[in-house]
Amino acid sequence: MKPTLKLYELTDDFLDALDDLCEQDLSPDLIALQVGELAGAWEAKALNVARYVKNLEAEAAAVTEAGKRMDARAKTLKRQAEHLREYLKNQIEITGLKPPHAADLTLRIQSNPPTVVIHDEAHVPAEYRHSAIVTTISKAEISTALKAGNSVTGAHLEQSTRLIIG
Repeated sequence: MKPTLKLYELTDDFLDALDDLCEQDLSPDLIALQVGELAGAWEAKALNVARYVKNLEAEAAAVTEAGKRMDARAKTLKRQAEHLREYLKNQIEITGLKPPHAADLTLRIQSNPPTVVIHDEAHVPAEYRHSAIVTTISKAEISTALKAGNSVTGAHLEQSTRLIIG
C-alpha cells in the first residue's frame, strides 16, 4: 500500500515541480497539464484537511454543549442536595431529637465559626477599609483612535489573516 503524502509534502513537491518546469523548455500545453495534475493532488489533500478541521470543530462544539448540560445538571444536583441538607437539619432542630445514626452514616449538628455581618458600611471605622486601584486598558478605544489616524504610544494596529472553511 502506497503511503499518502502529507499536505506539506505535496506543497513542497508542487513548488519544486514549478521550479523544474520553469527551467525546462516545454510547450505551454505540457506545462499546464503537469501543473494541473500536481495542483489536483494538492487541492484534494487540502480539501480533505479542511473537512477534517470542520469535523474536529463540530466535535469540539458537541463536547462543549455536552459539558454545559453536565455542568447545569451538576448545579441542579448540588442545589437539591443543599436544600435537602438544610431541610433535614431544620427538622432535627425542630423536633429536638438526637440526630439518627447508622453503621454507614452519622448525622450531627455542628456550630459554624462566627461570621462577620456588615449591617451599615458607613459606620465601619476607616482602619478596616481598604481601597484598591484597578487599571484596565481599553483596546476598543485604542483601536478607534488608531483607525482615526491618531498615534497611541505603546500600541499599534496589526492585520492578520484566517482561513474560513464554509
